[in-house]
Amino acid sequence: MNNNVVIKAENVSKKYCKSLKESMVYGMTDIGKNVLGLSSHSEILRKDEFWAVDNVSWEIKRGESFGLIGPNGSGKTTLLKMLNGIFWPDKGKITVQGRVGALIAVGAGFHSLLSGRENIYINAAIRGMNRKEIDKKFDSIVAFADIGDFLDSPVKSYSSGMYVRLGFSVAVHCEPDILLVDEVLSVGDKDFQIKCYQKMSEIRKSGTTIILVTHNEHTIREYTSRCLYLERGKEKFLGPSEDAVSMYIKDVLEYKSAKTPLNAITKSREQGKAELISLKFFDSKGQEISFLESGQELTIQLECLIHEKLCNPIFGVNFYDNTGFNYSINSDYENQKFNGDLIGRIKVKIHIKEFHVPTKNYLCSTVIAEETPDNLMDWHNMTYKFVVGRARNARGALKLPTRWEVEKAK
Repeated sequence: MNNNVVIKAENVSKKYCKSLKESMVYGMTDIGKNVLGLSSHSEILRKDEFWAVDNVSWEIKRGESFGLIGPNGSGKTTLLKMLNGIFWPDKGKITVQGRVGALIAVGAGFHSLLSGRENIYINAAIRGMNRKEIDKKFDSIVAFADIGDFLDSPVKSYSSGMYVRLGFSVAVHCEPDILLVDEVLSVGDKDFQIKCYQKMSEIRKSGTTIILVTHNEHTIREYTSRCLYLERGKEKFLGPSEDAVSMYIKDVLEYKSAKTPLNAITKSREQGKAELISLKFFDSKGQEISFLESGQELTIQLECLIHEKLCNPIFGVNFYDNTGFNYSINSDYENQKFNGDLIGRIKVKIHIKEFHVPTKNYLCSTVIAEETPDNLMDWHNMTYKFVVGRARNARGALKLPTRWEVEKAK
């Protein structure tokens, strides 16, 4: 293996069994065959077995920041656990060069009855640090974790956020050659997430390879250069993160529109809870427009008619180019809490100081949902047109700062 390559996966597959009883029988059978020197034929699926990861190959270079995306059940965490040596592949081979630090599950590697202080020493020792190294970095680990007065309390009293802060702090201070980070960072608060990503950027400059698993497409774009998109255990795409994320979101939207929208919308309109009326675009002077130069100020106005009280209503505007999804604005992503008591005709205004998107002709869809985007109240699919010209500093699908407001329509 090339010295610059720290991870190499060759036709890797891992299978699971849906039945616990069958799984135990298969396990005992395989152990018996291996003891007798016989092949367990792990490449063959038996009753109730399925491939969680199926024939995946790739290489990751030293110092690279690599992403893993895909829907739930696509095999991301299984793949990460094989990289960490928790599982062995049933087929294929994984070669890893260097010390691995992993943050895969909340509280993994911690003993619930021991204190945070004791768990730091145990967890760091498991990760390959000796007592002298731990003593030297102890204060820095505690400061980064920011667990305050709970350092000498049993970790069973910790919140999930405290678990993650302590686990991440120990993992990065062990100076791993390879850092594996699963979705657990989403448990932490916003400030801690920012601190974690800053730390990852810092250690990456020192040569640490980072593999990041998350459903957050903006994080993948911002912090990784290449990405593996998994679907049902198989490789759907391997390449630039921008392209991987665009394909993933496009697939998700197509799946949702094929599976539920028409029935959901029909049901919603019969119930008459809410409906979309119009979508309009305004420039910085308040003039209605259908064209804007990239980077200029934009206000998007979504007009709705609310007939009944909605539980945490969510509003969304999606922009599509001729290749599929490009940019999405969704109130749920902003943690915006709208007053569910709003009844009647309302205007939802989305203010964007600098609308940096590529120069293209766009078709826009509008969505109003309740609590989750899956519970659609109304959806206008690619109904509106908008043109963006003279792109400056635009690089594809982006997440831009927005400011939301809701008012009664006159």
